[in-house]
Amino acid sequence: MSRIGRLPVPVPSGVTVTIEPELVAVKGPLGELSERIALDINVEQTGDELLVTRPTDRGEHRALHGLTRSLIANMVQGVTTGFVKNLELQGVGYRAQLKGKDLELALGYSHPVPVSAPEGIEFEVPQPTRIIVKGSNKQQVGEIAAYIRKQRPPEPYKGKGIRYEGEVIVRKVGKRA
Repeated sequence: MSRIGRLPVPVPSGVTVTIEPELVAVKGPLGELSERIALDINVEQTGDELLVTRPTDRGEHRALHGLTRSLIANMVQGVTTGFVKNLELQGVGYRAQLKGKDLELALGYSHPVPVSAPEGIEFEVPQPTRIIVKGSNKQQVGEIAAYIRKQRPPEPYKGKGIRYEGEVIVRKVGKRA
C-alpha cells in the first residue's frame, strides 16, 4: 500500500517517542503524554523527525492525517515547553489567590469560588487580578482556563468579569432615559 501525503513533526533532543499500533507516547522534561491514533494513519520515526502519512486522499483520511499530526506536534511541544493561558479579572473586588495548589476566586458572590488544580496543571497569581494556567497538555490547559472564565464571564455593559488576556469585549450602550 503506497502512502500519500507526508507531514513531518520535528522532535527535539531529550524527547523520546514510543510508537505502538494505536498509541503514540511522548516523554520529555515536563512529563509524559500519550494519544490514541486511528489505525489508518501511519506514524514512523526517522532520525529526529516523526513522519505522519495517510493511505489515500479520501476526505476522511485527510482529516485524520491533519488531526494526528497536530495532536503529536502539541504533545511534543507540551513535554518540552508547555502551554500557558493568561486570564484577567476586571471588576471592583474581583480577585484571585492561591490556597496551596488550588485557586480561590472572589467574584462578587456571597462566597468564594474554589477551583482545584487537576494533576498536570498549576496556577500562578502574580497579581490579585491576573491568573496564569500552566501545563503540558494543551487541551487540559484550555479546559481549565475556560472553566475559570465561566465562573464570571465578561459582561458587555460594564466589562466586568474574567477574560482571556487580550480578549476584546464589545461594549453595549446602556438604557437611555
